[in-house]
Amino acid sequence: QVQFVESGGGLVKPGGSLRLSCTVSESIFNSGAIAWYRQAPGKQREWVALITKSTNTNYVNSVKGRFAISRDNAMKTVYLQMNSLKPEDTAVYYCNTVPRNTNYWGQGTQVTVSS
Repeated sequence: QVQFVESGGGLVKPGGSLRLSCTVSESIFNSGAIAWYRQAPGKQREWVALITKSTNTNYVNSVKGRFAISRDNAMKTVYLQMNSLKPEDTAVYYCNTVPRNTNYWGQGTQVTVSS
């Protein structure tokens, strides 16, 4: 069973915005915190943002003030609104549980920030 399906990536110019969506299986969505992670070329996958069931949020320092994570309980979807994008935000973005479960990695969605 596919647990996470990510979408919404694309090519955007520096300073632009994108909104990523992650559709989550119901059992996972109701079990606890969900996070966005990303992996840039040649780098390790890193945590970017998380949201708890009670909608508390936290962010890696590099995206604070630019990214916003949210969740829609009815749609079982977690969003990542990304503003003021920078070339260093270029990566494949994934969602997963907190802590991450290696069995749950999906295809991810590619975000490319380039002029």
